[in-house]
Order: sequence, then structure tokens, then C-alpha cells
Amino acid sequence: MTGRQRLAVAAVIALLFTAEPAGSQDEGEFAFAVVSKVSKDRRQVMAHVYAGGSVRETALIPTDPILDNLIWKKLEICHSLKMTGSLTAEGYRIGTLKNLDAGMLPMGLQGIAGDCLTKKALEFAPAID
Repeated sequence: MTGRQRLAVAAVIALLFTAEPAGSQDEGEFAFAVVSKVSKDRRQVMAHVYAGGSVRETALIPTDPILDNLIWKKLEICHSLKMTGSLTAEGYRIGTLKNLDAGMLPMGLQGIAGDCLTKKALEFAPAID
């Protein structure tokens, strides 16, 4: 490999590590959430949200496309989510949404998700007997 080829490869690698993912300007930053309370109309759902390195309990506010999303329609307490959006004064406005396994959450939310799932399991345990 010549010096010019090495320089070209190094430039491409540098661009890959510094470029923003496609669509991130429109969708906002990534965040993770564990749902703690679901309202009947689903216009506002309370959750523990991990964004910007900290966890806070805030409302999740769906955009119109999210309201029609099957994940949002089937949302329950303890669901783990990965989403993009932005934090506003009213809560976290969601641009995109994915359902996650609780083990895929950041460490700051794994304890919250574990406690939530334990409480949920204990609520159903008497019904099984």
C-alpha cells in the first residue's frame, strides 16, 4: 500500500468516526426509557428516561406517527424502550421508537427495570396458584 493509499484510508476512517448518523438532526438524540405509568389515552406516559448521562422521571410525549405505532399501542408498565427525540419542558418528545429487552438498557436503568419486573411478577404470582 502506497503512502497516498494509506492517507486515503486514514481519512475515510476519520470521517466514519466523526460523522453523525444519518437522520439524527431531524430525530434528536438517543434515549432509553422504562415505562412506569401508562395513561388510558396514551398521549402522555410516565417513564424513567436515560438521556445525556442521567436518569430522570418524565413524561413521554409521542408525535403523531408514534401514536399509530404498534409498539406504542401495546405499551405496558415495565416496557423498555430505545428512542430518539428531544427533552422539552413538558417531557421527552419521541421521534422514533424501538422496543428493547431490559438487558440491553444502560446500567442506570437496569436496576429500575429489574425492580419493576419483580413487582409486576409478584402481582401476578397469587393469580397463578
